[in-house]
Amino acid sequence: MTPARPRLHRGAMAFSFLSIYLIWGSTYLAIRYAVETIPPLYTAGLRHLIAGTILLVWCLAKHLRPTWAQVRASIIIGTFFFLIGHGTLHWAEQRGPSGLASLLIASEPIWVFLLTTIAARQWRLNATLLAGIFLGFGGVGLLMGRSALNSGPGVFVGSLAVLLGAFSWSLGIVYSRRSQLSGHPLLLSALSLLAGSVQLLFAGTALGEYHGFSFACVSLRSWLALGYLILFGSVVAFTAYNWLLEHYSPTVVATHTYVNPIVAVLLGWFFAGEAVTLNVLLSTAMVIGAVMLVDRGMARLQRGS
Repeated sequence: MTPARPRLHRGAMAFSFLSIYLIWGSTYLAIRYAVETIPPLYTAGLRHLIAGTILLVWCLAKHLRPTWAQVRASIIIGTFFFLIGHGTLHWAEQRGPSGLASLLIASEPIWVFLLTTIAARQWRLNATLLAGIFLGFGGVGLLMGRSALNSGPGVFVGSLAVLLGAFSWSLGIVYSRRSQLSGHPLLLSALSLLAGSVQLLFAGTALGEYHGFSFACVSLRSWLALGYLILFGSVVAFTAYNWLLEHYSPTVVATHTYVNPIVAVLLGWFFAGEAVTLNVLLSTAMVIGAVMLVDRGMARLQRGS
């Protein structure tokens, strides 16, 4: 008789889902506070350097060793995810509301589908997917045309940077899937974080972020925000994310993409006084609805294949 599979600890499950729902949703406001007195690329670089080091030490303690192929792939993924993806996000949050950034980032599943289709050179659509794509681009257009452009050129340029980051992150997802690298996900994450952190710190130095920067000038709020991003945003939530992927389907875990923008918009409104206009609420509903439709449409394609 085969022994019954032990039931997952309900506390661990609840904690993990709350982590990717609430913590990842709150990181947008934390980034805004961190970049108030710390240069944006240095903020992202320090965040990922410390988090990646913690995860790497953890991996080494578990006797996990990378291959050269994994190291090379991690450098590429680090470029897409962290240098461009997070670098543009941290830079943009000096110029625009954190809630607006979270809504634009939420368009990533749409870009992932389009890039995956282009890479496969095979267009497979259904009505649900098509509706999600049009609704998503409509929500992004509404954000860019009303919320961003009406707030001034700085916010509009920052919003374009966030969209570039979302596109780059999506490229990284497609590359990581097609690279077909095997290995422990925690180890690959640690290597990618470290590779991205080195690139971010070099880029920040090359762009002159060290000019006029002094650790003595960093506010307590920025230090606390950076610490929160490192410990909770990168280590705790990312570990919870990996744990959930081991026990639940990616579709269930991906529900955080519906919740994160809502959390980010509400926290930005409550703590930072960011305006929540009718336009923002409508855009939020459109973008979240679009992500749900795209996810459902892709699930139907996979069932039909």
